[in-house]
Amino acid sequence: MCGIVGVVGKAKAAPLLLEALRRLEYRGYDSAGIATLVDGDVDRRRAEGKLGNLVAVLEREPLAGTTGIGHTRWATHGAPTERNAHPHSTRRVSVVHNGIIENHAELRGELEGRGAVFETETDTETFVRLLDDLLANGLDPRAAFSAALKRVQGAFALAAIFSGYPQLLMAARQGAPLAVGCGEGEMFVGSDALALAPLTRRIAYLEEGDWAVLDGDGVAFFDLRDNAVERQVVVTAVSGAVVGRGNYRHFMEKELHEHPAVLGDTLRQYLDPKTLEVRLPRLPFDPAKVSGLTVSACGSAFLAGSVGRYWIEQLARLPVHADVASEFRYRNPPLAEGGAAILVSQSGETADTMAALKLLREGGQRVLSVVNVPESSMARESHGALLTVAGPEIGVASTKAFTAQLAVLACLAIGFGRARRELSTLDEGRLTQALLEIPGQAAQVLEKDAQVRELAAVVAEARDVLFLGRGSLYPIALEGALKLKEISYIHAEGYAAGEMKHGPIALIDSLVPVIALCPSGPLFEKTASNLQEAAARGGRILAFTDAEGVAPLSRFAERVIELPQVAEISTPILYAIAVQLLAYHVAVLRGTDVDQPRNLAKSVTVE
Repeated sequence: MCGIVGVVGKAKAAPLLLEALRRLEYRGYDSAGIATLVDGDVDRRRAEGKLGNLVAVLEREPLAGTTGIGHTRWATHGAPTERNAHPHSTRRVSVVHNGIIENHAELRGELEGRGAVFETETDTETFVRLLDDLLANGLDPRAAFSAALKRVQGAFALAAIFSGYPQLLMAARQGAPLAVGCGEGEMFVGSDALALAPLTRRIAYLEEGDWAVLDGDGVAFFDLRDNAVERQVVVTAVSGAVVGRGNYRHFMEKELHEHPAVLGDTLRQYLDPKTLEVRLPRLPFDPAKVSGLTVSACGSAFLAGSVGRYWIEQLARLPVHADVASEFRYRNPPLAEGGAAILVSQSGETADTMAALKLLREGGQRVLSVVNVPESSMARESHGALLTVAGPEIGVASTKAFTAQLAVLACLAIGFGRARRELSTLDEGRLTQALLEIPGQAAQVLEKDAQVRELAAVVAEARDVLFLGRGSLYPIALEGALKLKEISYIHAEGYAAGEMKHGPIALIDSLVPVIALCPSGPLFEKTASNLQEAAARGGRILAFTDAEGVAPLSRFAERVIELPQVAEISTPILYAIAVQLLAYHVAVLRGTDVDQPRNLAKSVTVE
């Protein structure tokens, strides 16, 4: 994920910004830049590649000034070049940005119609040009920033400095984390407190929808409606564990709330918002020529691969065999000559999946890995790798890494469908647009936190829980059950809803909650019928659905939570967030160790 830093201070800004950016290198990046106010005017330095290149630029062309912003960019939309590197600037304003502005194409057209000239294809520049337009029309920075925020949609974190205002920095967050550091006569912003740790121990966190005005004397916080709000300043410990958790109770809670930003960063690697096309890097095999695919992984990663199987078979009409790596490696399956495989892993070091990789390579298969760690063994040893941009995931139970894997697999499925001529350009555009809307929709799911917490109170009292789903939501039912088992220690099982009457219905009574994943669509009536069978036998139906499903399910369900009404391809990702959030709240109510559940490790590197 991108890294953002900013400073309004007394000392020279450039060295402080560089040190903070170094502490954000763990996020991964391929270009970097800083901008400062020099004699009241915006000046900047940028460089492709690692921070060392930026340091070299600054040694040749130093930057003065005590107010500035910095950024490490992971190239998504637009090549990793100096031209596309942040900060993006005009003579009036300079901005750094993490996330995605979903309506940038609409805004770009509007601004170009008023004479704006764009230099890049990035969505970030749209916000910069919008701010510049508002400033040119007489608004002061505070009014312009507020007005611009009300025009943009999506998940983002932003920081901006303005020409002529040498002691002013403004910041905002929506679906992407941002922290404010408080010093003596100086203020700071950063993507997380880790970046700010050398500068200050006094940290405040912007809440969802917040924006902030910083100057040398302090910070003022405002909510979406421009009401002044108070945000607690806490004194952080030096250790990375405490700093990294921010003001969340657990790493898992923090990582759940990073879904929008992670999904935006990941999707932007593979989708072109302007042309609504999937832009996959060079693959190690031609999806138009392979006769079938093998998908293998472990744990939640396998469930992500299982959803990918549904998507690839449906959209690309390409047969897919999915198998857990621990079984696949010992089953000695026959491998088709010239076949291909997709492996999925967060760490890229999982022992069983690595063994499956070895078996596949020895069998002449071309292997593509979906992985979160670019320097991992799996990424290095595969014929090709597609990276998720989930950043470090500290909680043992995978959350944001899982949905990032789903995002990559969805892009692959669309790309394969186009390559095999099963999808038209119109189909690709429709599906791509649906994926681009997911970060904002993920933020809407997280807004259901209070309702999910009430649901968790019911589930926390149970000894056994059933999760039901159909189609691509069947693996999400399995994911919900897995998460609940992992962190709350409640026995839970996931089933394809149609299979309930073939055995599991014997378990149902008034003590067994049934968690239903039931969005409207072609399978709604069938799933609702299965749920009615459970309700007739005393089952407690707790349903996640959308606006169309609320009324019919409310006739027999004890509780119904309404999630956003979205395209079919989007439902597994959003419903995954909902069941993860449910598992988290159940675990908190039961008092278990949420981040480090018993007997589990983050990366299983032994057999």
